[in-house]
Amino acid sequence: MRKLLNWCFKGPVSPTNQSLSKSQGSMGETMERPSAGNAENLNSERSDGNMNNSRGSIASNIIVNHDFSRGLDSWHPNCCQAFVVSAEPGRNHAVVTNRKEHWQGLEQDISGKVSVGPTYSVSARVCISDPIQSSAVVTATLKLEFHHSPTTYKFIGKSSVSKDKWETLEGKFQLSTLPDRVIFYLEGPSPGIDLLIESIVISCPSMIRSVDTRAGCFASGDENIILNPKFEDGLNNWSGRGCKIALHDSMGDGKIMPMSGKFFASATERTQNWNGIQQEISGRVQRKLAYEVTAVVRIFGNNVSSSDVRATLWVQTPDSREQYIGIANSQATDKDWVQLQGKFLINASPSKVVVYLEGPPPGTDILLNSLIVKHAEKVPPSPPPVIENPAFGVNIVTNSSLYDGTNQWFPLGSCTLSVKMGSPHILPPMARDSLGPHEPLSGRYILVTNRTQTWMGPAQMITDKLQLYLTYQVSAWVRIGSGASGPQNVGVALGVDNQWVNGGQVEINGNTWHEIAGSFRIEKKPDKVMVYVQGPASGVDVMLAGLQIFPVDRQARFRHLKRQTDEIRKRDVILKFSGSDSSSLVGTFVKVRQTQNSFPIGACVNRTNIDNEDFVNFFVKHFNWTVFGNELKWYWTEAQQGNFNYKDADDILTLCQSHNIEARGHCIFWEVDDAVQSWVKSLSTDDLRTAVQNRLNGLLTRYKGKFKHYDVNNEMLHGSFFQGHLGKDIRANMFKTANQLDPTATLFVNDYHVEDGCDTRSSPEKYIEQILDLQEQGAPVGGIGIQGHIDSPVGPIVRSALDKLGILGLPIWFTELDVSSVNEYVRGDDLEVMLREVFAHPAVEGVMLWGFWELFMSRENSHLVNAEGDVNEAGRRLLYLKQEWMSRAHGHIDEKCQLEFRGFPGSYEVEIVGVSKKVSKTFVVDKGESPLVVSINL
Repeated sequence: MRKLLNWCFKGPVSPTNQSLSKSQGSMGETMERPSAGNAENLNSERSDGNMNNSRGSIASNIIVNHDFSRGLDSWHPNCCQAFVVSAEPGRNHAVVTNRKEHWQGLEQDISGKVSVGPTYSVSARVCISDPIQSSAVVTATLKLEFHHSPTTYKFIGKSSVSKDKWETLEGKFQLSTLPDRVIFYLEGPSPGIDLLIESIVISCPSMIRSVDTRAGCFASGDENIILNPKFEDGLNNWSGRGCKIALHDSMGDGKIMPMSGKFFASATERTQNWNGIQQEISGRVQRKLAYEVTAVVRIFGNNVSSSDVRATLWVQTPDSREQYIGIANSQATDKDWVQLQGKFLINASPSKVVVYLEGPPPGTDILLNSLIVKHAEKVPPSPPPVIENPAFGVNIVTNSSLYDGTNQWFPLGSCTLSVKMGSPHILPPMARDSLGPHEPLSGRYILVTNRTQTWMGPAQMITDKLQLYLTYQVSAWVRIGSGASGPQNVGVALGVDNQWVNGGQVEINGNTWHEIAGSFRIEKKPDKVMVYVQGPASGVDVMLAGLQIFPVDRQARFRHLKRQTDEIRKRDVILKFSGSDSSSLVGTFVKVRQTQNSFPIGACVNRTNIDNEDFVNFFVKHFNWTVFGNELKWYWTEAQQGNFNYKDADDILTLCQSHNIEARGHCIFWEVDDAVQSWVKSLSTDDLRTAVQNRLNGLLTRYKGKFKHYDVNNEMLHGSFFQGHLGKDIRANMFKTANQLDPTATLFVNDYHVEDGCDTRSSPEKYIEQILDLQEQGAPVGGIGIQGHIDSPVGPIVRSALDKLGILGLPIWFTELDVSSVNEYVRGDDLEVMLREVFAHPAVEGVMLWGFWELFMSRENSHLVNAEGDVNEAGRRLLYLKQEWMSRAHGHIDEKCQLEFRGFPGSYEVEIVGVSKKVSKTFVVDKGESPLVVSINL
């Protein structure tokens, strides 16, 4: 069986009589694209290289699927057709056919696999097939694409090839600059002649030895690309980044010795945090490949006993754009060597790459014993967790009802526990939503007195009752005694092997019972787990009733949400068919297929991401909205006063506009002190007010009409920089001014931990209070942003927050959604919880993922696609849900010439299959409650 593949990149368009601008040497000089006709008349000699298949060992070949053993994987026919033939067992060859131009042939993108400097040898086994001509010239060519200059073509080699006889085409090439894209292809025979290819090898001779990285070729496999990694050759290949470096066999009167090997190096006389030891690794790293970094480090001197040490990558692209990539950080000490580990990936084709260590305060030496940078091993997919008898809904807290007094409970600290009567007999609402009908609570509660510390309260050990990877919901009634001065926080917490885990928090003001709700999950087997209640100021009594900790049944919740989604999101549609003979349409078979769901599902993008075509392809295929990670924030667009950088935002916006992807503007201001750049902090009150106005004028005038939303002042529940310096009215004025400058944009508030019950500063009640206060001051708040950085989500808790916020009548968006778990299946479950809750709630009008690509996420273990483009189980869950939310229907046109179905809003295609012809039409279903009648005129 053969598989025919059609492909057409933007092909050469030069006229057939174009002459070469320069002659071609054996090393392949850069040239303007010759015509196909001239390709046969290139007057260069054949390369004098003697590269053949045996010399170009497969281990060093940069061509993927060089012998077509995997069909046409990684190969593309250039505006022609191709298929693979198995001539005999174990031997395949490609046939390039339907060629209408000389330049049409088979190509492969080798960007990121070649570098500036080294000489690459090419050897290809080729043949032709034609009923008339007995020979033709086959040419090997490189297509070099640049962002900011014309595409050029580099001749590699040619060979006169006979019909039905395999010949070897050989050549060499060298790159003097690194293009953004490098494509290798074979071309040359006259139109109509089939080109046959058996194998292609492109190798760098230094790769055939034990990877002589000094020659500039990329290291393959697991080789360390760092030269002299343990300083056995002194300080060769190392240098100081703004400081001096020195070699040691010991320091501190022999107290500091190498952890391994004989030597270590120090970065000394450091005057800036970024000073450190570095090595240039240009030409030894490939773009779009993940690398893992391991360093053995410590610090010395300046009376600093511990400090953060960071590994950083500095990358410069051919257009002189600079990028700093944080790889890893670790707390180093002056007592012992510690290991620093991390990963990185370069999206763009780099012209220069330097890896270096930095971080400690000036005057503190960084000591480096060894550094390894090598291609990261692929992490095998995590299996689904095995959970036996999960006992969904069963409370694991012993004696929760307190019928047995305080048995199984103990006081944490020197407080006193006693049992009293008078607490609610019903479950708190969020627990009821999870558990359904439930027996009444006992009415008993634990009274905690004599509290001398905030952490004191009732506690219980639950170590043996927990199962790994299960999501547990926490629910309780809590109350505080009299004597409190102002609102008090009460929280359920867990001590997991001396690590604090948040189980839910609530702010209590007054002498009434309050619901507390939260969740947690444990993914590593603990030695000891204790649950306890804490929070109010010392001297304030705490009351606890009906504490429930139970695993949630997510699948049951999903079934409920599917039903709710159909009710909330879908609309009745009546297709009304008409034509010259309507009666003949009765009984005709019709197929309806949704091609796009209009519900906004977007993702965060950073400027560096769009240099990676694999990232871009996934992004534009699966998302219809975007938000920029950093590129619109004030500290990015004006890091130094008066020096503006809008190019990064412009680049992302241009990509989105070319694919009809809408964008959110995140964010105009950021209220949290740590997110404000130093020059802004140094301004006087009057100058700060002027700077705020300039920021509004500059940003919103430049991008007027281009961003559908703006987060006006990010995280106002967690920060108060601008309000603290400019007064309470500054926040409302920001909204008013933004609305005047761009009336088309919807203006949002945006904050975190609104939906999970674990932060009293950003409870739904506090958020509602803030929004109403802004509106009373005249701020045109048009939308509510919930960031959604959530752990172990529980549907009813999320739903409760949405219901509360929904009373304001404003559209709600999840603006920065991400979930985290080391297990891909659990991560997929978390993502499905959130997406289903979002899609099933009528007040939610969109969701944005805060990234999806590994190494470009703000949280570990939250990616949906790994660094090199493999979709994991969490990513597959997203794609599955997107398919589930695409409506399909079929049936026969009834006697009213109609077909009725219920579907999601979006674009549709209807296919009418008649006796003599098949007709396709498109239509759009808008959001609405009443049935939509769509006329289809045939």
